[in-house]
Amino acid sequence: MTTFNDKVFLNVLNPISKGYAYITPEPIRIGINNFFENIMFPVRFSNNLLQLKFQNSSEELERFVINSLWGLGGVLDSATNELHIKSHKEDFGQTLGFYGVGDGFHVVLPLLGPSNLRDIVGITADSYVNPLSTSGDKFAHYKIPNTFLEQVGIKTFDVINSNSLKLGQYESLKKDALDLYPFLRDIYSQARKKQIEE
Repeated sequence: MTTFNDKVFLNVLNPISKGYAYITPEPIRIGINNFFENIMFPVRFSNNLLQLKFQNSSEELERFVINSLWGLGGVLDSATNELHIKSHKEDFGQTLGFYGVGDGFHVVLPLLGPSNLRDIVGITADSYVNPLSTSGDKFAHYKIPNTFLEQVGIKTFDVINSNSLKLGQYESLKKDALDLYPFLRDIYSQARKKQIEE
């Protein structure tokens, strides 16, 4: 699966991202990225609350209101650039880790890359508050996609736009790897450990 993801990234996602970057000016791509970051507010807010990080959840609420109203729906990150209110990225995998739930076994997901059993549970739970997911759409009326196909289309565009802003990072990261699977596994595990500890 690691080899499959690597081939898809290098031979499909990267060329598409490069073409997209060529025809789309960087300020527009940054604005789109800001919009997607802003719209993911429910995931960050709820997980900061669940981890009892009340200051962080309060700042997330401030950021969302400021960027939605004065940042043209989140296209401009006014909260960071003008008021220096930083984002506090938390997900349910981190919340589980915060309460002492272990990683479980390592998993490499198709297209999504390295993960673990705890974070797969986290992804599933977060999908119920994620505005870009159709999960729980009967209860959360703020969901954007109406069908799974729309969800895939929106997520694909988000990934292409996001990747267009960091072209070359993956190649630079993996150039010293003797064996890609343990290399990416260890990087993922260390990054998640650090995120949970913060």
